[in-house]
Amino acid sequence: MVIRKLFKFEGAHIVRNCSSHRCRENIHGHSYIVEVFITSDKLDRGYMVMDFVLLDKVKELVDSFDHTYSLWQEESDELKTFVYKYNRRVAEIPVSPSAEGYALLFLYLIDKILQNTEHKNGEGNVQLSSVRVHETATGYAEAFREDLKLVNFNVHNIRFSEAIREEWKNDQWWEGIKIKDKN
Repeated sequence: MVIRKLFKFEGAHIVRNCSSHRCRENIHGHSYIVEVFITSDKLDRGYMVMDFVLLDKVKELVDSFDHTYSLWQEESDELKTFVYKYNRRVAEIPVSPSAEGYALLFLYLIDKILQNTEHKNGEGNVQLSSVRVHETATGYAEAFREDLKLVNFNVHNIRFSEAIREEWKNDQWWEGIKIKDKN
């Protein structure tokens, strides 16, 4: 069985090395929709794959990108200095912030979150199936579980500015993922 949870964020970026001059040469933004698809081989005692309330850390993760500049870590030092000088909310990420980059990044991070989520209601083998990121009303990218093989980064390559972290209820979920990612 599959469940789907939808999240939204408004974000800005530059997508370097793409075909479009507008995208690769200009800061611009989108109203993103992030769909998370989760499967299980059985239903819990409430006849659910899992209770959506257990996705609170996923909501916090996606919200970390809301009204945030997504800064590709390969950008020039000059642009990085500018972005950090004039923006409080910055997510420095190891992938180009295209829809495909976001889909892979979210797939990786949400999978880590689900691996660190405690299930106490008889849930089955709960797994992240895919993450779909809509960049526009007409286009999206979807990363599937098998696409985790495309990941050539880890959680330590992702940096959230202090302004983002200050808004988290607590950062134990993030620190827990980082600790387990060392192993």
